[in-house]
Amino acid sequence: MPPTPPPAPSRLIERLQRQVTSALAWLGRKVMNSRMKELTLLTLPYQVAAVITALIAVGYAKLFGLVEEVHAWVIGLHPDWIFVSAPLAFLLSWWLVRRFAPMAGGSGIPQLMAAIEVANDKATDRSWRFLNVRIILVKIASSLAMVVGGGAVGREGPTLQIAGSVYRTVHKLLPPFWPQVSRKVMMVTGGAAGLSAAFNTPLGGIVFAVEELTRTHIAQFRTAVLTAVILAGMTAQLLLGPYLFLGYPKLEPVGFSFMYKVLAIGLCAGAAGALFCKAVLLLDKWRRTLKGNIAQAFFAVGCALAFAVTVKLTGTFALGSGKHLLESYLFDATVDPGWRDIAARILGPLFSFSAGGAGGIFAPSLASGAAVGGWIAQWFEPSRGEFNVLVLAGMTAFLTGVSRSPFTSAILVLEMTDRHSVIFQLMYAAMVAYLISHGIDKRSYYERMKLRLLAALPGNSGREPVGDRPARNGSKRPPEHDPHDEEPPSPTPGYGLG
Repeated sequence: MPPTPPPAPSRLIERLQRQVTSALAWLGRKVMNSRMKELTLLTLPYQVAAVITALIAVGYAKLFGLVEEVHAWVIGLHPDWIFVSAPLAFLLSWWLVRRFAPMAGGSGIPQLMAAIEVANDKATDRSWRFLNVRIILVKIASSLAMVVGGGAVGREGPTLQIAGSVYRTVHKLLPPFWPQVSRKVMMVTGGAAGLSAAFNTPLGGIVFAVEELTRTHIAQFRTAVLTAVILAGMTAQLLLGPYLFLGYPKLEPVGFSFMYKVLAIGLCAGAAGALFCKAVLLLDKWRRTLKGNIAQAFFAVGCALAFAVTVKLTGTFALGSGKHLLESYLFDATVDPGWRDIAARILGPLFSFSAGGAGGIFAPSLASGAAVGGWIAQWFEPSRGEFNVLVLAGMTAFLTGVSRSPFTSAILVLEMTDRHSVIFQLMYAAMVAYLISHGIDKRSYYERMKLRLLAALPGNSGREPVGDRPARNGSKRPPEHDPHDEEPPSPTPGYGLG
């Protein structure tokens, strides 16, 4: 028998299904050919740059650790080798920056901030002076040279400038038909991705982008930052494995009566951070007054010899980024903090930063804060767990005194240790440190270095940018148009992937 035809309602349902499927397919093609395609093209540069940033950051970290081992081997032969290795290494680090990329010197965060300040999406954009491929190569080489001599510098600040350079380079390579992507948002996103990859602190990267790198509302770049931080962090973890920068220190529950101890350490460490920055700025100003390569070279060697003397008098805690001091203070069964540790972690970074080479200030600031916090903590006769709480508070406070980014400082220390139970103590230390450091100097080290970099740009005639000087009524003056720019920057260039 021939098959019985389906009833009329079934045929109607099949016809309706075919029509709905056809309509959805048409709608899908239209969406993919318009908005989805545009969003895909807009997000792709951020994703590619995030992966490249993570790969470079991981390789840089591996090289950094390897070079630290080489230096430890040299010092292990005889401690006095520091009087040979430091001058040679500091001089090489300075020469690389001076000869190949003057904007590669120092931490790298002020350069990233300056690049964001002058960035626009026109042909007259000047952010390339602070972020480019040459700077990536020189930054890595110069900082590694500094570490060979035992220089008390870190890799975190350089990683941010490297990340910003990667993002700006990816932006530069976009073809003309590509949907317009904001160059400024790309560089802000690069800073967040760089910090996330350097410390394995994704929240710290996001908060740093909002708090320090831009005054723009987060809605304009939130998607870009989140995507970059996730991809950079996951790529770094894929290569290095899940890790914490400082492990899991033992802490003990503390109550409200404990907060006066955090207050004391927050005041002292925050003030120490601000005064340390004023000393760095003073030596930097002195170095800039020296004319000619010979005078600059002698200054670099002088800083190296002063650093070597510091190591000789205060011990090996003055060497390197300071992570060995952090691990000792947080994990050793017994700790004996002393004034020598403070001198080591203040003078060592001071002479290292001032030599004119490349090197970061983030990790050394954490070690300096730990030394200050540990020394003051012993006066209160704490238990081992309470001592660690006060050390973490000192780390947060000193970094806040340097960066004036209290939320970033507290979140970074929190993520490095995975100790959420002391979040209120860390935020309190950061708040106190911010207030005392603001009373010492209203601008952070990064802000002052950024202004010096902007003043040195051609066309600025060595003057402070007008937009950063307050008007008489206390408000901000509008940015002055640079005569080297054909048109004033657009207030909302490109897409921020908000």
